[in-house]
Amino acid sequence: MILDVRGVDAYYGLAHVLHRLTLGVAEGEVVALLGRNGAGKTTTLRAITGLTPPRAGDILYRGRSIAGRPAHEISRLGIALVPETRGIFSYLTARENLDIARRPGSRWSAEAVLERFPRLGELLDRKGRFLSGGEQQMLAIARALVTGPDLLLLDEPSQGLAPLVVETVMRTIEQLKVERVSMLLVEQNAELALRLADRVYVIDHGTIVFEGTPAALRADTRVTATYLGVGG
Repeated sequence: MILDVRGVDAYYGLAHVLHRLTLGVAEGEVVALLGRNGAGKTTTLRAITGLTPPRAGDILYRGRSIAGRPAHEISRLGIALVPETRGIFSYLTARENLDIARRPGSRWSAEAVLERFPRLGELLDRKGRFLSGGEQQMLAIARALVTGPDLLLLDEPSQGLAPLVVETVMRTIEQLKVERVSMLLVEQNAELALRLADRVYVIDHGTIVFEGTPAALRADTRVTATYLGVGG
């Protein structure tokens, strides 16, 4: 496993959000984490990246414990997060957003990521606050890639995007999958996530309630109806 989350508890203040949460991502695997709003999906990503350090349990990256380490150290080890908020610097240009993230030795140069998002290449001198939601999402993914991650965490990459932009973003994720980039994908659109995933977890109230293949989840109407609000 490139990522092994073992029995993690996480809190916001006194609110206990993750309860003994356990999941894993193998090398080159795409894993989807599904659940309703407020189920604990984003908190899981924050715990992995050090933004909401776990109070119990352990998180192993390539067999090495990273639980409780500062977020910048975890990032340098090769884990990149594309947050739901996109998190780009609004007063910097798209080019500057990429330049400050780039790391020597990354397998993706700025030129290489711009080939994946040709539209972004036309907007390099535009400040982040003047980019559309779709353009910001492209920039957020591109910025994550130039850091050279071995594990990519994506939080709701299709949220709020026009259908054509969603297809562009999902096509990029599919290409990364072919290149065997390990990914943990949080996505509200279950069908999109299942199209991409090798395995899937369903989370509810901070606890994993299902683990299996996309085909197994589609066949489990009780889980899809109870925890995803799909079918009946």
